[in-house]
Amino acid sequence: MYFNNDLINNVVKNSLEKDLLSYGKISYTYAVMNKKNPSDFFALSNYPDEWIDIYIQNDYQYIDPVMITSLRNVLPFFWNEEIMSKASLKLTKVISIGRKYNIIGGYTFILHDNNHNLATLSILVDSIEDGGILKIIVDNKDKIQMILMTIHDMLISLYGEIEHNSTLKEKGLLSQRENEIFYWASMGKSYHEIAIILGITQSTVKFHMGNVVKKLGVLNAKQAIRLGTELQLIRPLDNC
Repeated sequence: MYFNNDLINNVVKNSLEKDLLSYGKISYTYAVMNKKNPSDFFALSNYPDEWIDIYIQNDYQYIDPVMITSLRNVLPFFWNEEIMSKASLKLTKVISIGRKYNIIGGYTFILHDNNHNLATLSILVDSIEDGGILKIIVDNKDKIQMILMTIHDMLISLYGEIEHNSTLKEKGLLSQRENEIFYWASMGKSYHEIAIILGITQSTVKFHMGNVVKKLGVLNAKQAIRLGTELQLIRPLDNC
């Protein structure tokens, strides 16, 4: 199944929602579709669960005008019922069902990755007259596009660890120093003890552990250790 690890998905979703928090109460969907095999479709969203289930069960990504438009574009775009209806009469089923869940318009950001995936981040806009949220989106287009890029990179990187036998790629999710500190923290060592073991200052330990927490999209070191252990991200040290 396509991106079906609940732990990773929850980490990515929590990180995405934290990034979007500064823009207000936003309804969003982050979706990924394989362009070579569109049946491979994945979505994280705070839309109504019923709508997401209906969408995925009926493979609406094949006829969704937002996804179709995204396939042939790279720039973000605004959409609403009128724009979608003009695309094709065959697309009215998605439009009419979406209307029941107040999904009548939005702003979609697009990313095409090197694994033949289309990734989109759609933010709902109730109407073009909803100037508040629309202005926020337009004024922050570059930042929101970067959020999509960062979140998608996190998703691909975390799943990449599983696909490559839980070993880090050459470029690495974590640096050598971050892994050393992560390793000793997972062994129950305090920051003070880690500093002595590695011959560095305690503030340096805190700095690198903070980077680990950020890269894994979690809230604290305890959650990072739990995720790192479950995904086998922590590499044993050569001298241990």
